[in-house]
Amino acid sequence: MKRLLLSMLCALLPACALFRRPPRPVHAPPQEATGVTFPQEILDLEGSVSVTGPLFVAMQLAMEDFRPWDLQPPRNATPREACLYKRESYDMNAAPGADGVVFVQIWARPGTCEMGLGPVLDVGANYIIDTKTWRILATVH
Repeated sequence: MKRLLLSMLCALLPACALFRRPPRPVHAPPQEATGVTFPQEILDLEGSVSVTGPLFVAMQLAMEDFRPWDLQPPRNATPREACLYKRESYDMNAAPGADGVVFVQIWARPGTCEMGLGPVLDVGANYIIDTKTWRILATVH
């Protein structure tokens, strides 16, 4: 009986490798971090943006569906295609709607992946997120 249990455990253990957790953020080494200081009034900084918690989570949920953290371009991808696989190649807009709904738009950041080939058109998605249940109600790619 013990051998059977041990055999089953050994057979299932490699399957755990399929359930990867998202990577943890990388922190700079202390000697590099000492040269950076946090401003007293961050809201006064040019370009600062304030996002509510529900809008932030809705945007995060939409981006995770649009470009999952572990999505990789194919091996034969062109530099432009590889660029379009990166989350930082996109801009987002979010707006609250009625009854806890958030509308999220994702589009390719102008100029990011052009690479001399002209503007990237028709890459992005629109999402409707229910913030009560944290489900995607609709998406248009």
